Amino acid sequence: MRAVDFVQVTRINHMRNSIVPLAAAIAVSISLLSASFPAHAEGEHGNGHGMHKIGEPGKVENVTKTISVEMFDNYFEPEALDLKEGETVRFVVTNKGEFVHEFNIATAAMHEAHAPEMEMMVEHGVLEPDRINWEAAKMMQKTMGHGMHKEGNSILLEPGQVGNLIWKFPDHAELEFACNIPGHYDSGMMGDIKLSH
Repeated sequence: MRAVDFVQVTRINHMRNSIVPLAAAIAVSISLLSASFPAHAEGEHGNGHGMHKIGEPGKVENVTKTISVEMFDNYFEPEALDLKEGETVRFVVTNKGEFVHEFNIATAAMHEAHAPEMEMMVEHGVLEPDRINWEAAKMMQKTMGHGMHKEGNSILLEPGQVGNLIWKFPDHAELEFACNIPGHYDSGMMGDIKLSH
């Protein structure tokens, strides 16, 4: 073996020996971080961890407006929402796409924090491209404390399904609605919620 080849092989082996422990350390760190935030892991996307108040589940008798939202593959219709502060809205959400989609009301930071949970749902077989595996969700809920995805600010639908979400909006919040299925938010499946007086 030539000296140059030996140096290259040595560098490759050194990189391989460095990357594997690094990847393992990252995986352990992510697991530890998830375990240290049990309230979020159980689906509380609301006021925990210093997040801005995003509102609360509304009561049907207080609904002042009904909005139809259609979810297509990688976009929503309407693309943005103009609402009043303190308003209680019923959303009739229809998944018109070919994939499972989520309608989730939160801040941009909350959507970012929710993404790892959604990734775990894919990894554990809960979220398949075109269906929700509720048996896998029950198992994930039992073993990890989350997986059923039953939060008041969010609805998860298979293709062709229709669901309702009633939400009372707060005063002075910067909110958006989004689909946090891995890759969907990044491809533009989100919209701004403008709250006015």
